[in-house]
Amino acid sequence: MARTKEFDPDAALQSALELFWRRGYEATSVADLVEHLGIGRASLYATFGSKHELYLKALDRYGQAQNPRLTRELSRPGPVLPAVRAVVRRFAAEATAGASREHGCLVTNTAVELAPHDAAAARRVEQSWDHVETLLHSALARARAQGELAADRDPLALARMLLVLLQGLRVVGKASPDAARVRDAAEQALALLD
Repeated sequence: MARTKEFDPDAALQSALELFWRRGYEATSVADLVEHLGIGRASLYATFGSKHELYLKALDRYGQAQNPRLTRELSRPGPVLPAVRAVVRRFAAEATAGASREHGCLVTNTAVELAPHDAAAARRVEQSWDHVETLLHSALARARAQGELAADRDPLALARMLLVLLQGLRVVGKASPDAARVRDAAEQALALLD
């Protein structure tokens, strides 16, 4: 008869996510995970597979938690550009404040640390970026249809520019204590929407 799990796999996954987010993939050992999650090595492997599989599951969970907020922000009825501006300013503020600055974004961290040499991680990064780009593109297309954005502006190109900006804000915000650098870059990009 199979033994009953003596821990909550959902809580353990959340705890692993937080540890990976704080330390990164390479700097987190299996021993660190075992200690942080409070479970045995065999239980970790039996439940989650390898460290890499656990990381990918944690990255998936992170994306699931982040995406609904952005969807809500960019899908509200009414004027669109104020919502787009608010999202960019929120990203800039989060990139330079407290724990958000210290840990950064797990997707951005993964893009920098793993994506160049890890196909599974790169796919998840691309999926996340595709999702953000699609939300921005849809919002900007609505803004153009509503007359908020000039008819000659390309919503897809603008969405891609904003995606790259948001990722850059996160990288620079994590690495630099100069909040003005991030804030000024965000405001200059937003001026392109006028």
